[in-house]
Amino acid sequence: MRTPYDAIGINYSDLRKPDARIATVIENALGAADTVLNVGAGAGSYEPAEKRVMAVEPSMEMIRQRPASAATVIQGNAEDLPFDDGSFDASMAILTVHHWMDKEKGLKEMRRVTRGPVVILTFDPAHRGFWLADYFPELVKLDDEIMPQMADYEAWLGPVEISAVPVPYDCSDGFLYAYWRRPAAYLDARIRKAMSSFWTIGDVSEGLRKLEHDLESGAWARQYSELIDLDEYDIGYRLVTAG
Repeated sequence: MRTPYDAIGINYSDLRKPDARIATVIENALGAADTVLNVGAGAGSYEPAEKRVMAVEPSMEMIRQRPASAATVIQGNAEDLPFDDGSFDASMAILTVHHWMDKEKGLKEMRRVTRGPVVILTFDPAHRGFWLADYFPELVKLDDEIMPQMADYEAWLGPVEISAVPVPYDCSDGFLYAYWRRPAAYLDARIRKAMSSFWTIGDVSEGLRKLEHDLESGAWARQYSELIDLDEYDIGYRLVTAG
């Protein structure tokens, strides 16, 4: 089984360190669950240490990067979970659903094997206005193509609660829009390597040149000055919880 992250996931765990504030949001949604299934588990981010976690991850490269303290992991896909109905108190999928080949089937599999809450951290593709799209408009098109709409989750999982997850200005997890107040980070090829969207859209040299110019000239700071004093920002990340 080979996945894109076998190629692009090198040093992923160094750049995608879980942010404690986001972890608290996820753990609160998991509630009193004792057993938790983490689907699309990657290198183990956000797996609650005080719960009994089983992880499923398709990429062997990501599995290799899991620390020794991480949960037991099996190589597999969301669309075909090797567990009986109702095997877990809760399940979670963190910034991963957009990578699945069959999102509906994968989420229905999570619902099948879970007795209690199914917790998804994802991005709302209907969210507009983040400045990064001014430099890389291809990101908006990509989000529209690969991200489920919020209404899809209720169609596939049943009744859901959806809440905004504001991103702290100093977020330790380097996902795509995490550097909203640190624009120079996007000029760093090493940081971009941990963002699958940049791999997908291909040549971003024109956008990088424009961003670098605007940072050096002060145009970015003038255009987006309202961001400078914010401690957190709603960029479109959403927590979806199906009870």
